[in-house]
Amino acid sequence: MHMLRLGILGLGEGRSTMSAALASKKYTLKTICDRNEALCRQREKEFGFQGHTTDYQHMLDDTTIDVIAIYTPDHLHAEHAKQALLHGKHVVCTKPFVDDLAQAKELIQLQQQTGKKVFVGQSSRFFEPARRQRKDFEEGLIGELITVESHYHADHRWFLEKPWALEGSFKWLYGGLSHPADFIRWYLPGIEEVMGYGMISSNGLKAGLKNHDTMHFIFRAADGRIARVSGAYTGPTQPTSRDSGMSCILRGTEGASQADYHELRYAVTDRSGEERVIHWGDATLKYYFRFEGQSHHAGEYQNYLDYFADSIEGDFTAYPDLAEGIGTVALLQAMDRSLQTGGPVKIQDILNEHGL
Repeated sequence: MHMLRLGILGLGEGRSTMSAALASKKYTLKTICDRNEALCRQREKEFGFQGHTTDYQHMLDDTTIDVIAIYTPDHLHAEHAKQALLHGKHVVCTKPFVDDLAQAKELIQLQQQTGKKVFVGQSSRFFEPARRQRKDFEEGLIGELITVESHYHADHRWFLEKPWALEGSFKWLYGGLSHPADFIRWYLPGIEEVMGYGMISSNGLKAGLKNHDTMHFIFRAADGRIARVSGAYTGPTQPTSRDSGMSCILRGTEGASQADYHELRYAVTDRSGEERVIHWGDATLKYYFRFEGQSHHAGEYQNYLDYFADSIEGDFTAYPDLAEGIGTVALLQAMDRSLQTGGPVKIQDILNEHGL
């Protein structure tokens, strides 16, 4: 297989992608890029790598680079992806793919014109428990899907000490709840309506938080199936031995399964009634969490980078692709609007507003 040459834009979250690319047998890391020169040098020293620039155009103009991976602030994703496509590069972009659907139509047209592949790094799908849950689901172990339940609960009170977290632009809906919402779309892609309620906790109010830190949503798919998602971010949580920070539960006609994210824990009760529980060991833990604590999940990034490389080599669509990434943004915007209006919102209404 041809080793793909990779450029990485944005070296905060891009730190995980550096680790992933350097450990992968499918990529050669060519160039890293960030406007912060000191951060570029810090990453070079950390990984024993040489080859940085502070000018994105330099990376765009390098005809030897096959793929650009984008980890810049959300409002820059659309322009950075556009420029990569215009310069003949395949694109990996962290979620959310765009923060403004007004930019989506141009990107769809550009991707079709160039024929280059676009992949959205919705990393939670590529964590070990989620991958095993999906495999069992596709093999029919729990029968026909009835409903999905997912949550992301975390004691992020330390965020309240960060000035940027108190700005009106910061929303846990996009930064946190986008992960369980993506699990819902993965299993029920035909969601047509969402209804949600949110509040700012007393901890959040005291700190000066502008947007909801506690939210519950119900989703309805076109075929009538329903799902739910919840998020709570500014209070204590149960111990991980009792409760997971992020879970996805599938309930089927003949069984059920639960994937617990950070805990590397998975349980399935199949059609025979037998329950199996898997806890992955230290080797798997170290594959996913290569840095301090559980702050950077490099193993997920390597999983999806390798999957994307396979899609280029085998000429198949890697999901989430551009269209699915845009659909997830539309869903999140519908969730946001429901919080503001206190009523149900149809996803198609959001798409129609942008001619999608």
